[in-house]
Amino acid sequence: MALSDRDPSPVSASDMLRWSETLSGIARTALGFTDSLYERERFEEILRVAADIRMAAGEDRFDREAVIEHWLRDVGEGVAGYVTPKIAVGAVVGDDEGRILLVQRADSGVWLYPTGWADVGYSASEVAVKEVHEETGIEVEPVRLIALYDGMRLGFTRIPLYSLVFHCRVVGGTIKAHPLECRDVGWFAEERLPSPLAGGGRGERWVPQAFRAIRGEPVEALFDPPRHPPWRRTPPGP
Repeated sequence: MALSDRDPSPVSASDMLRWSETLSGIARTALGFTDSLYERERFEEILRVAADIRMAAGEDRFDREAVIEHWLRDVGEGVAGYVTPKIAVGAVVGDDEGRILLVQRADSGVWLYPTGWADVGYSASEVAVKEVHEETGIEVEPVRLIALYDGMRLGFTRIPLYSLVFHCRVVGGTIKAHPLECRDVGWFAEERLPSPLAGGGRGERWVPQAFRAIRGEPVEALFDPPRHPPWRRTPPGP
């Protein structure tokens, strides 16, 4: 990058706090997945750097070591007292021929639009852009939010998650499957979709909405309607 291409805007305290939270989120996630003492030491060092950034941003009302201790207590637990769904972000991407960009997931072998877990420090639309590029090599920009799905009800997953889905347009890149996350990647017409699709069948719950967006038709964000009742009702007495 040339010096003239750099953003001349000064770094703000909010930027530094966001960087701090991003680093701490990466480190805490890694700590939740490793049993290696060596790796734990490295990730805890990242937490210390993140705490230094937080202090430099003016958060001096907090003690550095107390912040690190708080972050370490949160590893693998989330918000104390609450079990909540995870958040995934997906992207429906179409090309000039009206085809959809799909990836075959390495873990399950099913085909779905690029999607991944939300990351701390990124907006949902930024995660969509990042996931598409990481999984397929394609560069995109978000156009609109087209769906908010309950992943378990849709049959995407066996763990509780909400999936935010953006319609995105292509702005560059070359198609290339991620070597670890994807078995394959490609463009597919609506009448020639691969199998198996995520959610079972022919993707009746998400495919029509995706292609309406790709064709430029007016679409409102799709969501799972509430069940009646949404909880288990106590059977009436005799």
